[in-house]
Amino acid sequence: MGASADVADPVRLRIPAIGVSTRIIPLRLDAKGRLIAPTSYVRVGWNKAGPEPGERGAAVIAGHVDSKTGPAVFYRLPKLSKGDRVHVDRSDGSTVTFKVTRLARYPKNRIPNKEVYGPAKGAQLRLITCGGTFDRTRGSYRDNVIVFAQ
Repeated sequence: MGASADVADPVRLRIPAIGVSTRIIPLRLDAKGRLIAPTSYVRVGWNKAGPEPGERGAAVIAGHVDSKTGPAVFYRLPKLSKGDRVHVDRSDGSTVTFKVTRLARYPKNRIPNKEVYGPAKGAQLRLITCGGTFDRTRGSYRDNVIVFAQ
């Protein structure tokens, strides 16, 4: 659970407590600097503009909660509890393990960006998905669920 100055890219996310094991794909930022969601509902994406999981700072992995056809990869994310382990397998064959420290839900227009994306002591991980009430007019959820781990 230590930080490294330069680590390999993440390739797989495993969260045994909620039965997640999925490939990680790189994600870009849009023109406004916002993370672009994965196009797949069964894969998660890592913020390639930020640190790799295991590097100093807050690495961010995002995934969908559901789709028009049913639950998606992060459907059970809100069921995580403090102390649950999150494993990130990397392209060099190594694995970095994080422990969940807390879960939070924020309105999408009031995400504490510094807390989620900003500098962090040591290696930390943020898992992000949608949550709260679904707004049928906008076709999206009103909130984001964020898991903090280190």
